Amino acid sequence: MGKGKEKNKASLLKTILMDNLLVILMVIAVIIGVCLGLGLRGVWNTWDKSKIHYLRFPGDLLLNMLKMMIIPLIVSSLISSMASLDSKASGRMGIRSVIYYLTTTLVAVIIGVVLVLSIQPGYRGGKTIDKSGKAAKSDPLNALMDLIRNCFPNNLVAACFQKQVTKVDQYEVKPPATTTAAPTNTTSSTMGTVTGVVQNVTDNVMESFFVDDPKVTTADGMNILGLVVFSLFFGAIISRMEGQGKPLADFFECLHVATMRLVTLIIWYSPIGIIFLIASKLVAMEDPEKMFAQLGYYMATVLAGLAAHGFIVLPLIYFIATRQNPFKFMYNMLKALLTAWGTASSSATLPITMNCLEEKNGVDPRVTKFVAPIGATINMDGTALYEAVASIFIAQHIGQDLGVGEVIVVSLTSTAAAIGAAGVPQAGLVTMAIVLTAVGLPVDNITLILSIDWFLDRFRTAINVLGDSYGAGIVAHLSKADLEKMDRDALGLEEVSLDVTTEDFKKDLNKNGEVNKGFDDVTKM
Repeated sequence: MGKGKEKNKASLLKTILMDNLLVILMVIAVIIGVCLGLGLRGVWNTWDKSKIHYLRFPGDLLLNMLKMMIIPLIVSSLISSMASLDSKASGRMGIRSVIYYLTTTLVAVIIGVVLVLSIQPGYRGGKTIDKSGKAAKSDPLNALMDLIRNCFPNNLVAACFQKQVTKVDQYEVKPPATTTAAPTNTTSSTMGTVTGVVQNVTDNVMESFFVDDPKVTTADGMNILGLVVFSLFFGAIISRMEGQGKPLADFFECLHVATMRLVTLIIWYSPIGIIFLIASKLVAMEDPEKMFAQLGYYMATVLAGLAAHGFIVLPLIYFIATRQNPFKFMYNMLKALLTAWGTASSSATLPITMNCLEEKNGVDPRVTKFVAPIGATINMDGTALYEAVASIFIAQHIGQDLGVGEVIVVSLTSTAAAIGAAGVPQAGLVTMAIVLTAVGLPVDNITLILSIDWFLDRFRTAINVLGDSYGAGIVAHLSKADLEKMDRDALGLEEVSLDVTTEDFKKDLNKNGEVNKGFDDVTKM
């Protein structure tokens, strides 16, 4: 009996290790990456870029492989999910997703604002960083219009590698010179009338001035938002085509399955890539001790806000909505969270996020394919919190006091800007210009936080992915009745049609005695 129990324990331990092998390997990879990076700092010089370049190579391969899967994964998952859902179910699912995204993002911003106003990191420590900066030139209205414009790309193929942006040039305007004429003087004499016309020409010289000349141009970068909008509408059209659209729906479903199998292969390589991504970043840091000393309070404020949102707010919302253990759900997402921390890209982590949701947490694939890609595109809780904290920190550091109205503007613009942030490393720095401009802060002062942005970016990306994951779990729970009804309807259609056919057949038999008699004869045989 004792040997049997030991054997069962060993078997159970082996099963646990195999089920969590990849998570264990990723944790080990993070530890090795940190140790390797800190160890090489004592051997290599930070200015030796060639060595750092070669050290990063395995990590670059991981990023390339993950980014390679973004387009086929987003397009196939959204189209196949929309094609498999009826319009009512997809509409309710979409409303639930949007309400969750807006609520959590706004709560994240409020947490960040409360913490930064309470701790006031901008007023602490030595201000050895240059505070000079130019007036902000970016226009929030143009940024908003670019966001809407990119929802409807003019070239779907170009949207895979380009997006539209508004570039504002300035040109000089020189007003034309104007002339004024003096009144005509007339003198009379005995010799006659002599009329003398004296014209006084005066040049009114006005100073030249500059005016904006906005032009829509293209910039490198994937237009994920445009691909998402197209895929949603395209999938909805296929679902309404019913039988005619079935071959197309089957094609995208098959594409999604094949893409996920490729993702599984990439996942097993990810621990190796994470080691070298982290190590190369640590080696490239010029003076980490000085950097963390200068911006320690700011970094502590951001991390405290992210921790409060990730470990208190999001689990609480999940528990209230589902009455299930949120920390078990979070543990099952550990593989995706570690990948997000290592790659600093929620878009690159999307394949692993979907895999964890379906395989570990048992979320319905129809929900995962619908909610996760949209969440990776527009749900950026960590980024919104970070932008609110960073903007107010910059204002404190340069001595500019923000009123209640300006703090509200920061909150609203941080929420809106986070929706347009790309799911790539340090994308929050780009959208932060919108927030700074909205309250009249110098955009150039973003350099205050550049030195540690790469470090904080990893944590806010992990919170972004966690928020997307909880959102998928909540929507799946709330949509359970809709999905079950869809399954029953899919099965019940055949049963109803058979019942109707049988009843009709019986009525016809009752009306026709000869057929009835023939039917009885057949049954007797």
